[in-house]
Amino acid sequence: MASEEVCVSNGSGLKHSNGYVKEVTRCNPVLLEYSSSIRGVLAYLLARVCPEKSMIPIGHGDASSFKCFRTPINVEDAIIESTRSCKYNGYAPSYGLLETRGAVAEYVSSGLPYKLTSNDVYLTVGCSQAIQVCMQVLATKGSNILLPRPGFPVYETACGYSGIEIRFYDLIPENNWEVDLDQVEALADDKTVAMVIINPSNPCGAVFSYEHLLQIAKTAGHLGIPIVSDEVYAHMVFGGIKFEPMAKFASITPVITLGGISKRWLIPGWRFGWLVACDPHGILKQGKIQEGVEMLMNITPGPTTIVQAAVPSILRDTSQEFFEQTLHLLETAADICYNRIQKINSLWCHSRPKGSMFIMVKINISALKDIKDDMEFASALVMEESVVVLPGSTLGMKNWIRISFGAPSATLEEAWDRIESFCHKHSNTI
Repeated sequence: MASEEVCVSNGSGLKHSNGYVKEVTRCNPVLLEYSSSIRGVLAYLLARVCPEKSMIPIGHGDASSFKCFRTPINVEDAIIESTRSCKYNGYAPSYGLLETRGAVAEYVSSGLPYKLTSNDVYLTVGCSQAIQVCMQVLATKGSNILLPRPGFPVYETACGYSGIEIRFYDLIPENNWEVDLDQVEALADDKTVAMVIINPSNPCGAVFSYEHLLQIAKTAGHLGIPIVSDEVYAHMVFGGIKFEPMAKFASITPVITLGGISKRWLIPGWRFGWLVACDPHGILKQGKIQEGVEMLMNITPGPTTIVQAAVPSILRDTSQEFFEQTLHLLETAADICYNRIQKINSLWCHSRPKGSMFIMVKINISALKDIKDDMEFASALVMEESVVVLPGSTLGMKNWIRISFGAPSATLEEAWDRIESFCHKHSNTI
């Protein structure tokens, strides 16, 4: 009978009884480089909530946790019908159900000078998977990509895992968070594979005008790069603003549109998104970008089949009244936030939000005592007042905070009462 080998840890590895030492199996180091995430930071803050006060969570982008932001009955009925039909218990095709891809193509085509087809659409597990697929497909050797700052950290993480060099371009707060196009021109080179925009903006609450989108498209076209347009907050705009899809300008440069039903329909937990190739001149096909997407979709899981089956009805049958009610709530909430910020000397907001459900707020650190940066601000605020906000450093903006106004008006007023009290208590002028 063969003798058993014995392994003993020596602190840095495993020493076997036969004399050799093997290093302990370790985590992929790339994962550890991108350990700071929105969820991770919010979990850290939630663990420090003041037990004496009710928690007010305005750091995350999930309005569905509040009763006033409930998805309409027709959406619930669609998923019930899909489930009870017993037709959608099996696997869906790799790119998604054909009928659903066609419905998404029709939805995204609205207002475009050309029509998309089901062959342009790929269904994903939320918009986050669409981001990951897109970054993997674009990750050619030595490539770089242009990301907005502030932006959405999932892009940075996906690029890091895929080995793409990240080059950040700035959004200008004093100019309604528009893109610094001169900087984009300076950052791009022959290894740049794409430019990412997020419109309406998470985290800024900005909505790009038709004219600005046209200038973005012309800049990208001049540089010879496609645009990845994250439009998961598409049509969630207010204050007389009109949402313009980037795909309107796909004749200038190819556009890869990312979107989903999470935000506009208030069902982020259903995890349904899409990646759409808006490419009337076939440039993405020429570069085999769509072929790459299809290869990845063949080896990765897609959204739940019963959700896919419900989507055509959801896109077709949801009333305009529901959307208008949601936008009214968000506009009222945005006004509350903007107006309350004006009353706090240590906080500053450059512009009133016009879309999504976020507002970026600058902290005047010099006006506060015992607070040295945005992370300390958020940590102290949750420990003293049980208000959860997201530190801006998570989004590439040190000494800013992101606040989600996807909450009832009364909840936001209470949150701002506590924030104002906190800032007054920590003011260095007292």
